[in-house]
Amino acid sequence: MPFEKVLVVEDDPVVRNLLQSIFARHKLPPMMAGSLAEAQAHLEKEPVDLMLLDLRLPDGDGLKFLEQVGTLPERPLVVMMTGFGTIESAVACMRAGAFDYVMKPFSPSQIDVILRKAQTYQQLVRVNNLLSDDPEDDDAMLIGRSATMQRLRQLIERVAPTDATVLVTGESGTGKEMISREFYRRSPRRGQPYIKVNCAAVSENLIESEFFGHERGAFTGATERREGRFELANNGTLLLDEVSEIPGPLQAKLLRVLQEREFERVGGSRTIKVNVRIIATSNRDLLANVAKGEFRQDLYYRLNVFPVHVPSLRERIDDVPLLADHFLKRFARKHGVKVTGFSDSARASLLAYRWPGNVRELQNTVERAVILSESGRAVTSAALGLSNDAGTADSAPPPWESEVLEVADGGLAMDGAGQGSQVFTDGAGQVLRLDALEKQAIRVALRQTAGNRTQAATALGISIRTLRNKLQEYREAGEPIDVEAESAEA
Repeated sequence: MPFEKVLVVEDDPVVRNLLQSIFARHKLPPMMAGSLAEAQAHLEKEPVDLMLLDLRLPDGDGLKFLEQVGTLPERPLVVMMTGFGTIESAVACMRAGAFDYVMKPFSPSQIDVILRKAQTYQQLVRVNNLLSDDPEDDDAMLIGRSATMQRLRQLIERVAPTDATVLVTGESGTGKEMISREFYRRSPRRGQPYIKVNCAAVSENLIESEFFGHERGAFTGATERREGRFELANNGTLLLDEVSEIPGPLQAKLLRVLQEREFERVGGSRTIKVNVRIIATSNRDLLANVAKGEFRQDLYYRLNVFPVHVPSLRERIDDVPLLADHFLKRFARKHGVKVTGFSDSARASLLAYRWPGNVRELQNTVERAVILSESGRAVTSAALGLSNDAGTADSAPPPWESEVLEVADGGLAMDGAGQGSQVFTDGAGQVLRLDALEKQAIRVALRQTAGNRTQAATALGISIRTLRNKLQEYREAGEPIDVEAESAEA
């Protein structure tokens, strides 16, 4: 990942000319400043990626300026330069946040080495920032006293110290990513990179490049060489999130990498060897996909060295109060709302609900309830807004649900000006809830496309993964959408 903006802060014209020629070879013309005042003016106009800073300048101390630069929102990497180097000054510079320290006079090769190191460091920082998790979510998915969660924790403790490939399965929202990261955190590789790739979120045309990287000129737009996720994860752990979404042609290449631990970048010929532990997740039944020919059998068995199933929230309903209290404290702090806990009826609602969206749905529900609750009072079941049979005194629907629209059987709701909008209604002429409308829209789209999920997702304006997740939710709730059966009945 090359730098875009470089600032050289140096009062010696000879050194400035040398650095200018070095960076010109890298096609990276630097901005020049002969004093701290000029450097400050440059930084006020725009941030820079890399700064080469002289330790002694006519208008001040470079070390003090380094400390000032360290407070900037977009802090550059800083390489300190000096002709009067001592061990004490080098230590002081590194403690103040310098990336490197170089003595004058220096050779072009020294600067080349520093530049390569800085670019590599910058790339790893940006990738890790891009893929990092919310630290507040670290332990939320492992909270629980149920027998299933105790067994899961024991399993993690036993398997994490090994290098065995792990396949984590479970419904959407159960916390498969968090369980995967727990395997990493408890492994001997915890000090090495932890790189994630969401296989469902990457374009099919780019996923090979994401995995293995590419050489410059490998395809249109490949202006620079780029390391892939396998290369970045070398000696560490690579998480293949939603591995079932990997397209067929790439599955064979992935199998080869898992077997041989080597690959070539897209457009390259040099074989790159890696030592990576693989953790994969899936919310789908991979064996069923194998039977349908959608997933390679040999790849499945390569990934399924150690299978781990994460239970749904309804399978550990006794853990709901613990999780709810955890989220309540977090979101009360986040939003500055002082709530006293959950009312008895709210706790009854939490326990009666099926939680099709699992822990993620519980988290979102509690956050919404905290925002809607009055400061100094308990969260009520009305604030939770859950549809269940836990009828209680304070379980009245939220205000926005109390105004049910009554419409004619034709399904056309008219406003005062005579303007109408098409709506779906039930047999009694009442407007359906949004979740029912959503399901109806999916059913219609699948009928119109003769069950083609890709075309249906395009018509609905959603991703194929979102559509699959919705269909899975309906199946788990005992209300599947079977387009073929409906067509046969018709």
